[in-house]
Amino acid sequence: MESGGESAIATGAAALAAAVESLTALPLIPLPDTDIVALMQQIETCTRRLASVQRDLIVQACARSLPALNGSGSPALYLQSVLHISHGDAINRWRAAEDLAVWHRVGDDADADPVPVLPNAAQALDEGAISLDHVRVIRQVMNRLPGKVPAEARAYAEQQLARQARALDPTHLPRIGEMILGFLDPDGKLTEDADRQNQRSAVLSPQRYDLMSTLTVELTPDARAAFDAVMAKLARPGMCNPADKESPWAEDEDNPVPRDVLEACAARDERSKAQRQHDALLAVLHPDFNPAKLGSHRGLPVATIMTMSIEDVEHAAGVATLATGGQVPVENALRLMARHCKTFVLVKDKNGMPLHIGEIRLANPAQRLALIATERGCTRPGCSAPASMAAAHHVTEFSKGGPTDIENLTLACDQCHGLVKDGPRGWKTIKLGADSDFPGRTAWIAPAHVDPTRTPQVNHLHHPGELLTEVPPSVRPRRVCRASGLSPVRYRVLGRAVTPLPRQ
Repeated sequence: MESGGESAIATGAAALAAAVESLTALPLIPLPDTDIVALMQQIETCTRRLASVQRDLIVQACARSLPALNGSGSPALYLQSVLHISHGDAINRWRAAEDLAVWHRVGDDADADPVPVLPNAAQALDEGAISLDHVRVIRQVMNRLPGKVPAEARAYAEQQLARQARALDPTHLPRIGEMILGFLDPDGKLTEDADRQNQRSAVLSPQRYDLMSTLTVELTPDARAAFDAVMAKLARPGMCNPADKESPWAEDEDNPVPRDVLEACAARDERSKAQRQHDALLAVLHPDFNPAKLGSHRGLPVATIMTMSIEDVEHAAGVATLATGGQVPVENALRLMARHCKTFVLVKDKNGMPLHIGEIRLANPAQRLALIATERGCTRPGCSAPASMAAAHHVTEFSKGGPTDIENLTLACDQCHGLVKDGPRGWKTIKLGADSDFPGRTAWIAPAHVDPTRTPQVNHLHHPGELLTEVPPSVRPRRVCRASGLSPVRYRVLGRAVTPLPRQ
């Protein structure tokens, strides 16, 4: 780009910042009602038009391989890292850029003028007539179109959706989408099994403050049939009721549930159908006493792996950490141990050191359980991959004489593990010394193009308490409730330097 173009962009960005600064400093009280509404609409239009600029900036970042240079596994993770936005917002922006931006890809016809996948939606966003939420709904409807829908009909659907989006809010747009889908495939003959397979999904949300989660599932017909069959047996009134000690949690031909027992349990069952299905799903996820039937994952049996401190066990309070990155109250964890499900538990002392590893004798699984308990997930700073998605990594590479000892092992997901290599673009891992703020923890050293200071950094995402300053009583986390028995928690202030262990 010529220097004049660079100057124009810098001038425009500065003018935008100055305008926002000036507008935020002005009092809004003198404005009449009509002006308030007009100003809200004007700012909304400007915000939507800026989304087009953000979209084009994402294209430039990808064209220059900035996500890869930053060590991010995907453009969405890169946006999440550099913009400090939620993962869902980052994915929404990236997917909008995929379908609304003009991409110049290798192999494209040099004489052809590239156009966005959703040209009408792109134009509407450029004009500020629709928002990224409109774009998200339009993408969802377009992705549901059967593969056999002709290109002309597909273009018609996108045009109609973009036109209706200019007048409707995103919550009403799906109804238009259903009408278009019904118009294009009224008898369902165009929809094939491949179309259904493309739509299948199961998305588990992050845990809320109360440790609950939302599971959103798109079932194929086969999966729905299997689901219905299981629910018909295990979600009956009286079955799998956690509030009823006499409620049966399993039934088969060899061990049928007596009819009078089930009828008595059903008579006092006050759960809704949705709650019964939840409890039935819990029973399915913890099959009869033998997780070995489910195979293994990264050298360990597929089972519930929980970590808790000895103090929490003694007081039946606090939370236990799962290998998948989630948490369950210790009281529930102890109940799971006593119930029919297979569970591996690592108990730690007050200093966080392993006290006892139950039912494990082989060295490698025991080491992995210790890593799950102490590190909880991938140790590269900024990576949120839980322990269930991470492998044991040698801090000092095995090929360079690094021993397979617990002191030389850490957790790293596949994406981050691939970043550790020699050369100017490689990441390094070290263990921190006893005089550091986090002794024994694994620190990562980014390459110079990511961090010119090459300062060792630890990952705090799996240890959220480290990210908080001292919490006053008036703003304590809502998770610390009266029923949990937890005492107020005080957190250290970050910002102190970390010191690596001396090299051997």
